[in-house]
Amino acid sequence: MKHRYIKNVATLKLDQDKCVGCGRCMEVCPHSVFSMEGGKAKIQDLDACMECGGCQRNCPANALEVKKGVG
Repeated sequence: MKHRYIKNVATLKLDQDKCVGCGRCMEVCPHSVFSMEGGKAKIQDLDACMECGGCQRNCPANALEVKKGVG
């Protein structure tokens, strides 16, 4: 079963200009929030984000921002 949280409240933001396409966010995300498109990360399912902050902590390009536990 796919996890769902309150619709459209997650604070996760991705700056695709900073993204280097390493895929680390996809590796660490426990809910498959991210996909790759055109060699860069894309938020494919914002409502599945539990705001754990793993993607932000592991992004070598600082392309992700999330306020842990807000949503």
